[in-house]
Parts: sequence; C-alpha cells; structure tokens
Amino acid sequence: MNSRNTSNTFSSNRPRLSARAAPYVFAFYMSAIMAFLMSLLITAANTGIDGDYISNTLHAYRLAMPVAFLCILVVRPIVIKLVALTVHPH
Repeated sequence: MNSRNTSNTFSSNRPRLSARAAPYVFAFYMSAIMAFLMSLLITAANTGIDGDYISNTLHAYRLAMPVAFLCILVVRPIVIKLVALTVHPH
C-alpha cells in the first residue's frame, strides 16, 4: 500500500460535516485561534508575564472565544460583500 492510498483511506474514514456547515466551522476555527492569540497578548500587556500568566490567559480566553465566535458569524457576511466590492473577479 503506497502513501497515497493511506492518506485517502485515512481522510475518507473521518466523519465530516456537510458543506452547509462551512461558515460555522470557519467561524469556530477563526475565533478559537484569534481569541487565544489576543488573550495571550492582552494578558501580557495588562498583567505582564508572571506565574499566573497562563491561568489569567485561559480565564480571558473563556470569555473571548464565544464572543469572537458570535462576532465572526455577524461580521462574515459584511466582509464577504466588502471583498466583492473591492476585488475584481477576474
């Protein structure tokens, strides 16, 4: 069995969501990553990097992640329209 068959077999065995879920999956991943990065940065700027840094960051992340998720869901259609107005299709 070559590596190409192995990767195809692996990816076809994983459960996948329908294409209709793509905007929500995008919003989830984007908000998870951005909220964590911003929590790291804002916590360092406000309290410094000390013994409680990770704990403080995770506390901030618990609030930031759901807020970021909802904001991305609201803002995404606006951004799509702005990109369509700004970028030439061909």
